[in-house]
Amino acid sequence: MANRPYLLAEAIYPPPHYEVVVLPWGATEAHNTHLPHATDVIECDAVAAEAGRLAWERGARVGILPTVPFGVQTGQLDVPICINLNPSTQAAILADVVRALEPHGVRKVVLLNGHGGNDWKSIVRELQPRTSIFLAVVNWYSCVDPRPYFDEPGDHAGELETSMMQHVVPHLVRPLSEAGPGTAKRFTVTGLREGWAWAPRRWTAVTSDTGVGDPARATPEKGAAFLRAVTERIADFLVELDAADPAALYA
Repeated sequence: MANRPYLLAEAIYPPPHYEVVVLPWGATEAHNTHLPHATDVIECDAVAAEAGRLAWERGARVGILPTVPFGVQTGQLDVPICINLNPSTQAAILADVVRALEPHGVRKVVLLNGHGGNDWKSIVRELQPRTSIFLAVVNWYSCVDPRPYFDEPGDHAGELETSMMQHVVPHLVRPLSEAGPGTAKRFTVTGLREGWAWAPRRWTAVTSDTGVGDPARATPEKGAAFLRAVTERIADFLVELDAADPAALYA
């Protein structure tokens, strides 16, 4: 195996000094009838590792932590076996991880989010005043506009995610003939339907196959192109953040 010192899981003691640490955070949940429950974890792993490689090769002292496999699933508790972590539990885990990093020279932590149910803003706002480490959040799936890469990206297990998984782990993706159509019901209340009001979705009332978005036009080539664009953009961010003084981030 090639030496990948930017992956903490593969680093040998003593590990390298990391100026920036990336904590990928996924979820364990159903992804239609053709993708595995670990889809969000696998995607986060792939994005974090490749972005870390690109940034490391450009001289950034970036370390990638193992991906946290469980996310917020409070709207999917009646879907077999979606593993829920409440936001308060996530806040406690993140605080412990940051506390463990503080004595060892890490100055910045980036949460690489891979699950739409994970909402980090309030958690980071509460934690930031209690730590000297600079905290930032990147949602990998929305840091690049997906529309040029896909006919209909979809929201969950649709064309975007299916294409990514076809590229990264094709052996874990069932034939698209076995996939559900990902048809989703919408809110009947106008503000919720138009998106300027918000409420959590009860997943089994929204979709019969757990998918939201049609995966029929997914291809591994689309996944490869999108992964390349996403990881290059995140790597640019990591390189710039590595060089930045947390005390002088405003001009």
